[in-house]
Parts: sequence; C-alpha cells; structure tokens
Amino acid sequence: MFMSVFVQQNGDAYSFNNSTPWVILSPIEQSIRRKIEAVGTPLKDWDIQINYGIKTGYNDAFIIDTAKRNEILSNCQTEEERTRTAELIRPILRGRDVKRYGYDWAGLWLINTHNGLKNKRIKPVDINDYPAIKEWLDNGGVAYSGKIYNGFLQIKKRSDQGDTPYNLRNCAYMEDFSKPKIVWGEISDKSKFAFDFLGEYIPEATSFYMKGECIEYLLSALNSCVSEWLFSKVGTTTGVGTIRWKKYTIEQLIVAKPSAEQQNIHLAAFNDLKIGKMSIKDFEYFSNKLMYDIYKLTSDEIQYIERL
Repeated sequence: MFMSVFVQQNGDAYSFNNSTPWVILSPIEQSIRRKIEAVGTPLKDWDIQINYGIKTGYNDAFIIDTAKRNEILSNCQTEEERTRTAELIRPILRGRDVKRYGYDWAGLWLINTHNGLKNKRIKPVDINDYPAIKEWLDNGGVAYSGKIYNGFLQIKKRSDQGDTPYNLRNCAYMEDFSKPKIVWGEISDKSKFAFDFLGEYIPEATSFYMKGECIEYLLSALNSCVSEWLFSKVGTTTGVGTIRWKKYTIEQLIVAKPSAEQQNIHLAAFNDLKIGKMSIKDFEYFSNKLMYDIYKLTSDEIQYIERL
C-alpha cells in the first residue's frame, strides 16, 4: 500500500521494541522526552515509598468535623481522658483538599482507632479506654457529610475493620502518617502535590502520600511544568478532562536525580519556603527553572511546555 504524499512528508518513524508504554509525540515533544530520559530515573527505581491513604470502611462514623470533635472532648470525664482522646483524633486530608504546594484543610478529623502493629508490638486501640469516642460510635448522630450515622450496627457490618468493629483495618505503614511526606489527590486536572512538613495530617483513601529519599526535591520535580507535561502524555485520563495520579503511573514518571550542588541549592530554597521567607509563587518559579536547567531544555522547548 502506497503512503500518501502528506504522510511521507510529515510522518515520523517509531520503534516499539519493548514493553514500555508508548505515546505518539511531535518532533519537539520527542526532543523533550529524550532529554528527560537521558538523565532521569523512573520513580519506581528511587528509594521512595508510595501508599494510598487510610480506608475506614465507613467515613460517616470515623471522619468527623470540628464541632463533633469538640463535643466528644467535652464529654470526657477527666482531663487525662480528654488529653489521650484528643491525641487519638487526627486531622485528615482528602484528595480534594490538596492543592499545588499547599492544602485547604476542611476541618475534618479521623478517629484513629487503629489496629496496632503486631511486628512492632503496638497494640490495637481498646475502645473502652476512650468512652467518649465509644459513645459516638455506639449511638451515632449527624455525620460530617450531613447524613445520619445510625451507630454500632453500621460499623459492625462494614468489611474494612480490625480486631473489633471499633478498630480500623490493619495498616502496615500507620507510623508513616506521623512523618513529613508529600501528599496528593488521586484525580486532578494538573499536578497538585503538597508537603506535610510536620507529619500532622493523615491522608484519606482518595489521596496518596510519598516518603523516602529527596522528597523535598521531589515536591518541586513533581509540581514542575516538565513533570506535568510528561504525565499528561503517559498518565491515565478519566475521560472528563482530569488525570488519575495513581501509584502505578506515578512510579513510571521519569525524574532526574539532583547533583549534590543542586540538592543543596534546592534545600536552601525549600527551607526558605518552610519558614515563610520565600513565597509559593517564587518557589514555583525557582523549581521550574531548576528542572529546565537539569534537563537542559531550550527556550523553544520551555515555551512549548509552558503554553500547554
């Protein structure tokens, strides 16, 4: 079959000789991708861990708003009970709460009645040690969603539970939730990665988190225009204008590891962001420039990426 003149003049040759997911790119896009691949490493080969957020099996019982948290704390009989109950109720971030470099916390809290860690001899939470929480889980009321939570029978029949209906399901990485980490939502129209500086928030099931090597640098890399462009080519779309930023596809993302000098420069800027000495807008500009320099992109390639 003869090719048309148009195809002969405008076509590009492609070789699909491995199992790597492929995508048809224009000449300038091929140039950008070659530069990324020349110095980059897929995130699956970095020393990092990616996991999804906590699954409760019944959010209306275990996720509460601030008013309900205050009510539970006010029902504690002693100051000692109030203190340990407050420690068990942790702020939670949903995927929709996470923005680029930040988050809009919705004032929601997780009743973290975890199931312990057997290999580290952390015992499951005994609900009898938290009578004010038990009263809420037993009797229910109006949930944070505005729905009526009818009490113990509903948490008893859920599939995701621990040793008792009061306990959350087993979570081997439970301790990670109290550590600094990158968090992001599963579905978004653009890259929206934020940093939990203090390990304050527990991510909910509609979000993911990352910890490990160079995560401060990875925050910049993942939010950069370069990674956003690359992910738009290899990510899974929802069909309605958004992309699924799932663990599997994030692990395929190619990111260059920084040199020691680049890492030090980035950490200095990151610390300025952390203490409020640098604005998010300035840090974003710094991060994009750093990634352009690392990949040695031309001005035409930069303009192409930024106008998409």
